[in-house]
Amino acid sequence: MVPELVDIGGPWKVLPPGIHDATLAEVEQVFATTGRRRVLFAGFEQACRDLKKAGCSAVYLDGSFATEKPEPGDFDACWDPAGVVPARLNPVLLDFKDHRRAQKKHYLGELFLSSSFAAPGRFFIDFFQTDRYTGKHKGILRIHL
Repeated sequence: MVPELVDIGGPWKVLPPGIHDATLAEVEQVFATTGRRRVLFAGFEQACRDLKKAGCSAVYLDGSFATEKPEPGDFDACWDPAGVVPARLNPVLLDFKDHRRAQKKHYLGELFLSSSFAAPGRFFIDFFQTDRYTGKHKGILRIHL
């Protein structure tokens, strides 16, 4: 379930700290509320389908899409590589060239391996739980595929 968003002092409300389990239907209901958000959700949903085909069991959603920002530019996510068969992955999911341009074009968002480093000593799954504006802890959503 998607928890109620909280104010931690940034420009808009965010998810409360922690990893919160949600279904794709719940994410759609809460966050796909405008034309732009519905388009971004469709890209995220396609990424989830592609990852599931490759054996991925969980995707973690972050970014301004998972906030109250009226018109987010994209979504950010990371995915659990456990059980994934690389040969079944859409190659764009491993294409990080040119600031992930191919991913952004194909899915309208960016997807990283949860176990890769976002910063020295910080995996994406941890990095995503820090608000970029305040430095405070915030939440992310885990969608089981």
